[in-house]
Formats: sequence, C-alpha cells, structure tokens
Amino acid sequence: MFKYFIAGLFCFSIFEAKAQDQLFSQFYSAPLTSNPALTGAFEGKFRVSSIYRDQWRKALEEPYQTFASALDLRWRMGKERSRYQDHAAVGVLFMQDRAGVINFSTTRIAVSGAYHKALDINNTQFLSLGFQAGVVQRNVNFGNVTFEDQFNGTTGYSDPSGERLPENNFSFGDYSVGLNYVFSPKSSKIRLFAGGAIHHFHKPTVSFYHRADNDSELPNSRLAPRYSAQLSAQIPVADNINFLPRAIFDKQDNHLKLDAGGNFRIGLSDFRTMSLHLGSYLRPVRDFDNNYRLDAVVALVGIEINNVLIGTSYDIFLGKTTGFKRGTFEISVAYLGEYEDDLILCPKF
Repeated sequence: MFKYFIAGLFCFSIFEAKAQDQLFSQFYSAPLTSNPALTGAFEGKFRVSSIYRDQWRKALEEPYQTFASALDLRWRMGKERSRYQDHAAVGVLFMQDRAGVINFSTTRIAVSGAYHKALDINNTQFLSLGFQAGVVQRNVNFGNVTFEDQFNGTTGYSDPSGERLPENNFSFGDYSVGLNYVFSPKSSKIRLFAGGAIHHFHKPTVSFYHRADNDSELPNSRLAPRYSAQLSAQIPVADNINFLPRAIFDKQDNHLKLDAGGNFRIGLSDFRTMSLHLGSYLRPVRDFDNNYRLDAVVALVGIEINNVLIGTSYDIFLGKTTGFKRGTFEISVAYLGEYEDDLILCPKF
C-alpha cells in the first residue's frame, strides 16, 4: 500500500504542479506574487511585507503552510523638476510552501523590477511594466515513508527497501511578466487599478522522475503558465470611509479561480493615522474536471496604524466536504518606509 501511495503521490504532485500555484486570500498583501508590475507600486521609499497562510489545520495531520516575504524599493526617475513623475523599482521575494507528512515543499527566491511611467503631465495616470526572474527548488523527505518490502515480519518496517526513488530535490528557473494601469484623477478621490500578468511563460519542467533518468519527458511534467488579471478601486462613500472593491482572476491549465469582493476602510482618527478594514470575498472556481463551484467565503479584518498594515482573514470552505473542518487562516504585515501620502499606485489591502 505504501508503494502505491508514494507512487501516486508523485504523480499527484506532478499533476498538481502543472495545474495550480499557491494562492493567498489577501492577494493585495502579497503583490509581488500576483504581478511583478506591482513592484514599487506604493507611495514611499521602500516596503517590507510578509504573509502566512495556514490551510486545513483541523482536517489534516500536517496542514498546508505557505509563507511569503518581500522587500521592494522605488526611486524617482528623470530630472527632479520634470512634470512627469516616473519611478523605477526593484524587489526581492522569498516564498515557501510545505504540505503533507513527507514535507513536500516548494521554495522560491525571485528578483523583480518595474518601471512606472506617468502618462500625463498631471500624473493622474500611470502604466507600469514589470519582470520577475527566480529560482525554485522542490524537495521531499523520503525518511517519513515506508514500503511493504521493509516489513521485517514481526516488529515493523526496519528492513532496507529495494524501491528506486528519484533525487529528493531539484531546481528550475521561473519567470513572470506583468502590466499595471492606474487612474487617479485630481478632481476626485476615486482611484481605479487594472493589471495583468503571465507567470511561468516558459513552461519549466517540474518532474522529480524526469531528473531520475534520461528517458523522454514524462506527461504532465511541465508547469502550465498562469494568466492573472486584477481589478480594484477606491471609492469614497462618506467622511473617513472608503469602499475598496477587489477582484483577481487566475487561469492555469484547466483551472479557473476568481476572488471577488471588497472591504470598507474606516478612519478611526481625525488625522487619519489609524484605520479599520472590514470586508469579505467569494471564491468561485472551475476544477480540472470542468466543474464550477463556490469554493470558499473569505472574511477579512485589518488595522492600519500610520505606515504599518496588519491584516487577518479566514477562509470558510464550501462544497461536498463541508463535514471536514477545512478552514484556512492568514495573517499579513506590511511596513511602508518614508511614507508620503495616501496610496496612488497600489491599494493597501
């Protein structure tokens, strides 16, 4: 049974790697994972952000855990007196995903760059182009599994195994490109954001077994490109209250995912040094079998104190397995260095 289990697990990992990436419900708290054009998309000199996702802890012995941390810097381009306020930016992203009793993990380190071009002399419109390049390592721990030929007949699985296993880790290069558009008219406090990105456009090989021998490429051993689109806005509804609708659409192989909803940003002080964020999202999906369903409902609570942002969210998963406690918790923290004014290039949550 263990032999078939581990063989199936590798097939599953190959299949899933082709079909789906990691995801965050607080997608705007991890902008470098959504679109490289969002590198440096903030008002300030630098940004440090981290996010942690803990998935299905009450349903699995070893829950899925995803962590990402990023640092990005931006600076003014051109002459200081130029009416076009172009900016350039660079960023570094670290992300790790770990799942299962065999500690199947994916670790990614990437460097991104972006250029934010002002499209008019009033600097109310920006078009950003970004590119990201990184190295990804996948690893599995064979020490946590046993096979039927290891059973010694009496006390347990202590005999050596004759199974031929591949190397327990491998690495590959990974690349993404993206665009982002911002419209922020001076005469109104309404702001609109729209962007899109293509991840893994070179379709890297991601099979453990492909590297175990020199045979021809295995089926489903290439990582499918992920196409992503983001839409958002900031709409004033009352004094010190703004509505922030959000949507992100992802397509990878046969999988489709849409996170859509919004949150209210409520000012808690006269000087706008503290704000509360309350919101929710829906996540409809299409799986590999072309079935459409509502996958989850997400609740979000965030607090903003000066240039520090803290967000928490909880995913309530729906569908056929509602009998299992498959909730997912996320927490994010971001710090904006030398913060100047309300965000123009990118929303906070």
